[in-house]
Amino acid sequence: MINNGKLIFLGTGSSDGVPRVSCLTDPNSTCKVCIDAQDPNSKNRRRNTSVAIKSIDKNGLNRNIIIDAGKTFWESAIKFFPKHDIREISEMIITHAHADAIGGIDYLRDWTNFVQKTVKINLRSQDLESIEKVYFYLFENGKVKTKGPIPKIQFNIIDENPFNIGDLEITPIPVFHGNQYISFGYKFGKIAYISDVSEIPESSKNMLEDLDVLIIDALRPEPAYFSHFTYNQALEVIREFKPKKSFFTDIMCSVEHNETNNELSKLLDAEGLDIQLAYDGMMIDFNY
Repeated sequence: MINNGKLIFLGTGSSDGVPRVSCLTDPNSTCKVCIDAQDPNSKNRRRNTSVAIKSIDKNGLNRNIIIDAGKTFWESAIKFFPKHDIREISEMIITHAHADAIGGIDYLRDWTNFVQKTVKINLRSQDLESIEKVYFYLFENGKVKTKGPIPKIQFNIIDENPFNIGDLEITPIPVFHGNQYISFGYKFGKIAYISDVSEIPESSKNMLEDLDVLIIDALRPEPAYFSHFTYNQALEVIREFKPKKSFFTDIMCSVEHNETNNELSKLLDAEGLDIQLAYDGMMIDFNY
């Protein structure tokens, strides 16, 4: 049986987001991307990288799965949850424990106070250790608190093995995100989502074969950055595995949406590579 799902980009920007305050307050700034991104509907406006996955189980149960809740999670939820009929969060998945992936966890109190009793978060043990330090008030005597005006979280430890949320099988893709720091990408159906990566180890490359969609970190064209792919590095991966469609995400303000997409579109005729910049609010359909 083939199930249908939808993926919604809740954010496509780097940790600073776009627009950047530093650009908007600089009297000598020539950053047209940040100026344009002041418009809430601009495709240059980029919140912290995150996606929502909407799936329907074979028994008809709707599931809303969120990957990462960064510093701009609240803004993303206000903008896109009502539009896409996302009220309850079925489960959340964390890629890594940097602020742009976990900085919005406290906002989950709105869900556990008014929508649902708890939110289940799937994450690695080392990421839970980081969360225990950042959100120390969620824990007491080594246990997760279940009372008080705080988000009520059910933490579920995952590793490199596949796990299921409803009928959707999700397979972690371990990748390097800087010097020896491991972040998780995730594969579900024939989609691979890799939001924070500087190198893909050989042991993970088999999960990039035969993809319909590859969503991949591509911070900027140049210069190189120690913990993120540049365009050329992301293109090397796309050229190697040749997914049917690719989207760049985790994008800085040095990248203008329309101009860059025009340049990327030339690769379709030149090399048969179908690549676009993702943008906040973009939705794609997939099967699993």
